Amino acid sequence: MTDNIVSKKNVLLVDDDEVHNLITETSLKDDYNIFSVKSGKEALEFLANIQNIPDLIILDILMPEMDGWVVFDKIHNIASLKFIPIIFFTSLDEESAKEKAYEMGALDYIVKPCEQKALLERIGKTLEKSELQKKQYDK
Repeated sequence: MTDNIVSKKNVLLVDDDEVHNLITETSLKDDYNIFSVKSGKEALEFLANIQNIPDLIILDILMPEMDGWVVFDKIHNIASLKFIPIIFFTSLDEESAKEKAYEMGALDYIVKPCEQKALLERIGKTLEKSELQKKQYDK
């Protein structure tokens, strides 16, 4: 069982909506180690511990105090974190928001609700894309 935990990718889920958090966590827990926080501030505190660097961040946009745009910016301004792939997972279904997300460097933009199978496929593709980018960067 320990080997299974070690081999799974670590995903940080950042969403202030407890219901969405629970649904997403339940959908992903068989395939990924999920760490869940409820705010941008909690996400940054989690990421401040070098032992907590996830393989992927799933980030909501519409959150109080610090929205996902600000959290994304803060993460990408920290050298040790800027290469973590980020997927925006939000109910904000506007073309301008999608464009902004990709311009900022998000690897995907998924609108809630999303079926489990589609979510898992998109996460898998994002992680593959991220690995390819890392290999290109390392050359």
